[in-house]
Amino acid sequence: MELDANVSLQNDKFFYDNKTVKWFAYATIIWGVVGMLAGILAAFQLVFPVLNMNMAATTFGRVRPVHTNAIIFAFVGNGIFMGVYYSLQRLCKARMFSDKLSKFHFWGWQSIIVLAAITLLAGYTSGKEYAELEWPIDILIALVWVAFGWNMFGTILKRRERHLYVAIWFYIATFVTVAMLHIVNSIELPFSMMKSYSWYAGVQDALVQWWYGHNAVAFFLTTPYLGLMYYFLPKAANRPVYSYRLSIIHFWALIFLYIWAGPHHLLYTALPDWAQSLGTVFSIMLLAPSWGGMLNGLFTLRGAWDKVREDPVLKFMVVAVTAYGMATFEGPMLSLKSVNAISHFTDWTIAHVHVGALGWNGFLTFGILYYLIPKIFRTKLYSVKLANRHFWIGTLGIVFYVVPMYWAGFMQSLAWKEFTPEGTLKYQFLDTVKQMQPFYAMRGVGGVLFLFGALIMCYNLYKTVKAGNVLNEEPAEAAPLSKVYVAHSTQHWHRWIERRPIQLLVISLIVVAIGGMIEMIPTFMVKSNIPTIASVKPYTPLELQGRDIYVREGCYLCHSQMIRPFRSEVVRYGEYSKAGEFVYDHPFQWGSKRTGPDLARIGGKYPDSWHFNHMYEPGSISPGTIMPNYPWLFKNNLDTAITGAKIRAMITLGVPYAAGYDRIANDELMKQANGIAANLAKDKITIKSDKEIIALIAYLQRVGTDIKREQKVTPNN
Repeated sequence: MELDANVSLQNDKFFYDNKTVKWFAYATIIWGVVGMLAGILAAFQLVFPVLNMNMAATTFGRVRPVHTNAIIFAFVGNGIFMGVYYSLQRLCKARMFSDKLSKFHFWGWQSIIVLAAITLLAGYTSGKEYAELEWPIDILIALVWVAFGWNMFGTILKRRERHLYVAIWFYIATFVTVAMLHIVNSIELPFSMMKSYSWYAGVQDALVQWWYGHNAVAFFLTTPYLGLMYYFLPKAANRPVYSYRLSIIHFWALIFLYIWAGPHHLLYTALPDWAQSLGTVFSIMLLAPSWGGMLNGLFTLRGAWDKVREDPVLKFMVVAVTAYGMATFEGPMLSLKSVNAISHFTDWTIAHVHVGALGWNGFLTFGILYYLIPKIFRTKLYSVKLANRHFWIGTLGIVFYVVPMYWAGFMQSLAWKEFTPEGTLKYQFLDTVKQMQPFYAMRGVGGVLFLFGALIMCYNLYKTVKAGNVLNEEPAEAAPLSKVYVAHSTQHWHRWIERRPIQLLVISLIVVAIGGMIEMIPTFMVKSNIPTIASVKPYTPLELQGRDIYVREGCYLCHSQMIRPFRSEVVRYGEYSKAGEFVYDHPFQWGSKRTGPDLARIGGKYPDSWHFNHMYEPGSISPGTIMPNYPWLFKNNLDTAITGAKIRAMITLGVPYAAGYDRIANDELMKQANGIAANLAKDKITIKSDKEIIALIAYLQRVGTDIKREQKVTPNN
């Protein structure tokens, strides 16, 4: 129990900074609409390929990462900072540490978002999902994130409240873990101003990427929002958190267990079995702390359900917490191998992700905006009726989005695995693509409904702002920390760490680092985890150039390069993938979704002319396909000036090219390119050998050919 001594005459007077909160709120709204528009475009591109518009910058492969980055880092990111800057000041009873750092943080983050959109649309990508941004932007992210942490910890250290409330624990864990994830996953070797290769290769790169990818969901989309839940839900309900002890268990168990779960994204792949099993075990254990947090949030509302029925803020928050519970129940279930064998590479995963993104992150953000804006502008919400309409339209949008995706995912998996009585595959892959289009259309409708609800919110909040008077500097007063003392007889044991933010940060870092080290160090250090295969050779200069084009166009977003050891996949695609095949792949290209067929054994399967025509006009080769055209590949000259730099970078990364090979690389490149152009000429296709399409054909014809296929695959499969 905390008591104040003689504070009525000695309180410090200060001002909360609402201006920065307002900026982040505006950015959250604006970027949310932009990210949703990009998502709707990407969704309908899978129904109407004409929406790719035959332009490089508007193809699905470039729009999709713009959508994911805009939602994750622009919409949710700004939402995090909005909520943290508002709640932290009030929980610490102190103004943010530095107004200059606040401004640098805000403008730096918006600059990152703009640069991300420009570079991704221009084709500059690292080829790693949720971490596509290239090395200069990665450095800027690190600088801005450090500024945020500096500002946050400066505020905590000058606080006037002795103990750190549970929300602050989650903010601290978010800061330290996201910094660790970003730095480790972004270790790359630049070879030009805007291009680099991942420092890791193949299996190791896949492990690091999904250690990052899963925990970006955990520590960027979950832990900070749990902190916001612990602050804003009790505030909106005007009730204390249900259980302090449950919040302690929730926090420490969650941050310890989450970091181990990344390998469940790589079940049945070439990742060592022991790492897959670790990911599965810890994923299942995650169910307990995740549901502990959900129940702590929902039980906080005991006795306040009448208010929930009337207050749109609480409606959004209740559905958000419920969606969190649904997503964190489904995640452990999807980590079971028997379930993952059905769900992986299908639209089931898309449904799962969007329960969290739309329900948990989206609805909690909307609830906080409806709570914050009237308070900052000292007025009532313009229209409770409109807010309720937003709630129901948004909820309907979620249903229209995720239900068709679940259905599509089940259908995909069953169709991919189904055999005829004679033992042949029943469906060609293109058959399943055609079956998905009505479901993709419904998904798009759901996205439109969700966006429409958000636009109603924009209007409602605009009218609220116009009717109010902003309070940029909110007066407050509190006793200085030296005037606050604690009755030790009633002190809970956990209070010790709550009073020591630096120790809390260090212990949190240790707790979250343990799992990653135990999974990664053996994978990197023990040679038997990735057996070498003598027949696997480095890419030729032309193939390396073609691979970079493949990455640039986002082909990995629709095509996997990982054949799992299932009968259906081996019959459809060829011999299952081995760990040693990928030792020269910087970055790996295993993918996470099959909108198109797997390409792990595509090399040598079709003649050069097939690939030429397939990239120029896919529908002429595969009627009914939703793949876009790539006409610019036939016009763009291959940039051979950078070939030597690419070879030198690969040598630095350990790829065994001969000494001085970079000086003759272009000679080898042109020799192979001329050979492909000659092959095309035999099929009456005339094109110069210096075009980008030649390099892409070279790469596609190489993929998977280092491992002899034991089984012939029919061309239409």
